[in-house]
Amino acid sequence: MTGAAAKNPPRGRPRSETAKRAILASAMELLLDQGLSSMSMDDVARRAGVGKATIYRWWPSKERLALDALAAEWASSASAQGRDTGTLRGDLLALLRPWVRQLKRRPYARVVAGLVAAAQTDAEFAELYRQHFIGPRRSASRDLLLRARERGQIAADTDLEVALDLLYGPVYHRLLHGHAPLTQRFAEQVIDAVITTISSDRPNA
Repeated sequence: MTGAAAKNPPRGRPRSETAKRAILASAMELLLDQGLSSMSMDDVARRAGVGKATIYRWWPSKERLALDALAAEWASSASAQGRDTGTLRGDLLALLRPWVRQLKRRPYARVVAGLVAAAQTDAEFAELYRQHFIGPRRSASRDLLLRARERGQIAADTDLEVALDLLYGPVYHRLLHGHAPLTQRFAEQVIDAVITTISSDRPNA
């Protein structure tokens, strides 16, 4: 690399990353304020201080943008997903506690509800939603259950997909329906119920 190149590095990438972060943050704020159905690309562009063409360069639709915005927003709560505490309960607590804490911070229910609704009417988006949003979280949790099975902590014949549904279903149920509070204690109760169901020492295991 020449001295001139070192002193004057290419500026495209930093500007692009800054613009992307601004767009994702602006989209997230609008999603929380308005929901997916009311959010427009024009509003996102104005709030982010970019041209609408810049947004469409990376996201072909507001649904795709919303998906990435929420994934970026929740990235911090996923940092403990691979943590090995030595026990299934400890691993599940490390997995769910940060996520439940994140869910309680802001009105995410309307954002998730918008994404779920979009997935019901757009098959292509539904596949992306499953691959990039649902899939990674389930994959990390599946690895955790596999590790527990190798330790002999859960029954060898455990249906891992059903176990994952039992783990996440109650959380989404309370998040989306709001019939009862989504608390850390509730998360612990769900974990204990799932462990009781799949434990290797359960009756007739």
